[in-house]
Amino acid sequence: MVKFGVIVFPGSNCDRDVAYVTEALLQQPTRMVWHEESDLSDLDVIIVPGGFSYGDYLRCGAIARFSPAMQATIKHAEQGKLVLGICNGFQVLTEAGLLPGALVRNRDLHFICDRVPLRVERTDLPWTQHYSSGAVITLPIAHGEGNYYADADTLADLEANGQIVFRYATADSNMDSSNNPNGSLNNIAGICNRKGNVLGMMPHPERASDPMLGGTDGMQLFEGILAAMGDRAIA
Repeated sequence: MVKFGVIVFPGSNCDRDVAYVTEALLQQPTRMVWHEESDLSDLDVIIVPGGFSYGDYLRCGAIARFSPAMQATIKHAEQGKLVLGICNGFQVLTEAGLLPGALVRNRDLHFICDRVPLRVERTDLPWTQHYSSGAVITLPIAHGEGNYYADADTLADLEANGQIVFRYATADSNMDSSNNPNGSLNNIAGICNRKGNVLGMMPHPERASDPMLGGTDGMQLFEGILAAMGDRAIA
């Protein structure tokens, strides 16, 4: 069994969606972690969900980074354990310094709620090992600040180190910028740290995991986590 922890901030609104996937669909023990908790040592995988942590009254994620739960999450990641940030969770991970770059206002300054095709750039990570190389999957997005930005040197490092995990693409995997919904540089939809144990992504895999919602492309990401944890236990 893999024990998941889902951090709950004031303003989180996707925490129960994630817990439904890990607990009801995957049937794994899942603990809802209140933002004031500081001991997360019992958890195998920490998920920072989408929403509007602390109301996003400053920059998205700017307040959440200082929470006791996020300080514990940083330690969790430094130990090589798995951390996933989805949408607002991705923003929190960049603010906390676990991932480089920043998420800024969408190119057209509008909130976007849609389904988009993504190209899977790597399949040698815990998160993506159940996808085929170059696969194009469809996941929902719902954000106003999903435009990934980083300076030229950081972008070059991300490309050189294979840290770009998902890119916005057309259904035939073409990365035409016209299919980029928010203006993200290099069509970036999700990145990992150099070790690969921390992943941040704007699209919502938890909203594409139950067949009743019309698609299950996100479920393979969660199944990959289980497989990775099983491999670690054997090792």
